[in-house]
Amino acid sequence: MAAVDEIAIVLHGHNRDADRHRSWRVEAGRDLFGNWIARVSFGRIGCRGRAIAREFASEEEARAFVRKGLRRRRSAIRRCGVDYRVVEASAAASPLLAVAGLASSESDR
Repeated sequence: MAAVDEIAIVLHGHNRDADRHRSWRVEAGRDLFGNWIARVSFGRIGCRGRAIAREFASEEEARAFVRKGLRRRRSAIRRCGVDYRVVEASAAASPLLAVAGLASSESDR
């Protein structure tokens, strides 16, 4: 999934009553030049979705970007009725997930 120092997280959110099935994936790490890059893809599960990439001067800036995205996913239940759960995560992502309060899903797919 990711190198030792890379952050990789996959979240899925489901609201079967409203027929909402969402996916959010983020990967952050160093590129070949040593810059920090974060790539985010999101959209309805099973569809193409959207993707964005951002470059950061430091690891802390990249982590702050990921934390902001996780906080936004955490508030999705209130905003749009979708409860995101962790599907996959690298070891480097564990502290970010703990701060965001996101739970791991076992059979919630």
